Amino acid sequence: MNLYRHLPNLITLSNLALGMLAIISSLNNELLWAATFIALATVPDFLDGLVARLLNVSSNIGKDLDSLADLVSFGVAPGVLVFRLSEQFVGSNHWINFVSILIPVFAALRLAKFNNDERQTEEFYGLTTTVTALWLSTWPLLIEYDPFLPDEWLIQPALFVVIPVFSAFMMNANIRLFSLKFKNLSWHDNQLRFAFLILCIGYLALFLFLGVSLILITYIVLSVIRNFAK
Repeated sequence: MNLYRHLPNLITLSNLALGMLAIISSLNNELLWAATFIALATVPDFLDGLVARLLNVSSNIGKDLDSLADLVSFGVAPGVLVFRLSEQFVGSNHWINFVSILIPVFAALRLAKFNNDERQTEEFYGLTTTVTALWLSTWPLLIEYDPFLPDEWLIQPALFVVIPVFSAFMMNANIRLFSLKFKNLSWHDNQLRFAFLILCIGYLALFLFLGVSLILITYIVLSVIRNFAK
């Protein structure tokens, strides 16, 4: 048996394991750890497909497993995180807390649409669950560490409605966005991705966790400009 054939699936399972750790952390009100595990889960999510293509061992099982892992790590985990965050700042048993349920529900819809949408082989329509979850995971980190925005701006009850609704909408919006996944490491084939990656590093270096929100805005704006340029 060639063990390397199973390497992409093992990487995908590490994504799932990190998602479970994020959920457990949120349930224990360790929200900074939950955010960290969600962020870490994006690493194997980026690597599994790349490794599968480099080793030429892509499979339907790997595709399905990737979607299942993504639903846990980038749907359920951020949903639970936002729910616990809402409980902390809005109050227990408040209806606003349950708006967070939209995150895993529409993440599942987005993943199902992605798996059956032939348009999304080269680019994406709507925000990926990975990008959305990474953005959501910065929320408790911004509250705890961000030196740029006042804490009271970040814990307004209205945000716990607006942000889950925005996330649910953007994951399923019919807006064409360029793919962030590298099919190879060629500069010619990935100029926009490499340039965006460099920009991301600059945002994070200058603005720390606030940089993630700036990255999201830039990603959407660059995609819209690219659409008009084509």
